[in-house]
Amino acid sequence: MSAATSIDQVATLATFGAVGAVPAVGHNLADHVFGQADGQTAGKGAPSATEVAEGVSPRRGWGVCLRHVAQYHLVMGVLLALVWAVLPLQLGWAGLFAGLLVSVVTHAFFDRRWPLRWLLDHTGAKGFAELKAAGMNGMYLSDQALHQTALLVSALLITRV
Repeated sequence: MSAATSIDQVATLATFGAVGAVPAVGHNLADHVFGQADGQTAGKGAPSATEVAEGVSPRRGWGVCLRHVAQYHLVMGVLLALVWAVLPLQLGWAGLFAGLLVSVVTHAFFDRRWPLRWLLDHTGAKGFAELKAAGMNGMYLSDQALHQTALLVSALLITRV
């Protein structure tokens, strides 16, 4: 540590490390264990493009998606509260609100599936989006990458706002 590093900077870095660990662990726990039932997994991205073309409302699936996002963030909130209760973190309510808002909005948007499909189709990764072989699933891996990126932004906001 250089002489120019202040105790406030060290506290900020430690807070970011602790806050950043919560989404890293919590995302998997919330998305794969406690925050998503089978029906939510199947219905949160509905309807398909084919169904919309056949006249199904594009709003179908939003309720399922929002229930998943609520469950997911309940798990994340419990984990964050636990870490905050155990560690002397320098957190503020504005940062918590901003960080969780980014997480809620991006998680709901990405989980509708069509935004991810659109992104992969328009960045030259259409084949990767279709990948479903050898234990790999392009849509799932891309979904997880976007969630992790949004969670990084959330941790930065929670730490610094």
